[in-house]
Amino acid sequence: MLGVIFGGSSYEHEISIVSAIALKKALKQKLVFIFCDSARAFYQIDENSMRATYFSKGEYKKLKSIALKNGGFYTQSAFGSKKIEVSAFINLIHGRDGEDGKIPALFDFYDVAYIGPRIEASVMSYSKILTKNLAQNAGVKVVEFEKLDRNLAPKMAFPFILKPAHLGSSIGIATVKNQNELEFAKDTAFEFDDEVIIEPFLEGVKEYNLAGCKIGDKFHFSIVEEPKKGEVLDFDQKYLSFSGNSEIKEAQISADLKAKMQEMFAKIYDCGFAGAVIRCDFFVHENEVYLNEINPNPGSLAYYLFDDFENMVNSLSKSLPKERKIDIKYKYINSISSNK
Repeated sequence: MLGVIFGGSSYEHEISIVSAIALKKALKQKLVFIFCDSARAFYQIDENSMRATYFSKGEYKKLKSIALKNGGFYTQSAFGSKKIEVSAFINLIHGRDGEDGKIPALFDFYDVAYIGPRIEASVMSYSKILTKNLAQNAGVKVVEFEKLDRNLAPKMAFPFILKPAHLGSSIGIATVKNQNELEFAKDTAFEFDDEVIIEPFLEGVKEYNLAGCKIGDKFHFSIVEEPKKGEVLDFDQKYLSFSGNSEIKEAQISADLKAKMQEMFAKIYDCGFAGAVIRCDFFVHENEVYLNEINPNPGSLAYYLFDDFENMVNSLSKSLPKERKIDIKYKYINSISSNK
């Protein structure tokens, strides 16, 4: 049985709840739901309680919290602890906690199987700056960028896109066309994050999303989506896709462009994303393809982009990377002791 962990102490906490509810509808099998609240306490949520108001009204607080220990989550009672039987967890915490490496680190430490990026890939993809470095090292083009200092004027000419470096969900993003807009956008972005980057505003840029995973030696790609957007892709536009309010259609692009994005996706994925379903967001500008960002835990795992999502996830859960076991025998200490 698969489990889903969601919530977390993040600006994307509510999106994670919506994402988990949508995934429940997408997967026909029985699932175990583990909610991490803003105080980072864990609760097992009954499937019938998986509705947004259950969390917004704090009804989950009537439950007893559960503990993460070796091998998984455990309920506590007067008779001791009992393990919640799950074969693998889907990490569906967006933003901090889920995508910055904390949950992967906990799961690795406690030997819990999970679908999602491992620690190193989480850390690299959580930062938009480190993502650029990862892509460049993988031979994938990225748009020019500059880390913005709070107290210094940017070197990049107007107009440009301003982004918090560690937030997804299009939170805090703004198009900046002059100095007056810069001050407001900068103040807003720094309220959310300590690091902010800017990228040139590209007139006529096309944006495409491609999700997928690798099972064994074979990549499983989704359709290529062209998200509806205005000048930039905002919060509401980004999340209409998996909230059930819009129909997803495959982008009308050439076979060559599709193959190019799949090739770039594969290069990124092979940089440590084994065991995860990720989504890469691309820019196409003047016939060049650039990686915009990596979404390591996409909304509802981007199920809406796949033809046979459930079978893919079940297959992936059976071929997850495993940490090497180290046999500690104390040979060194014993040899020292025997020579004294």
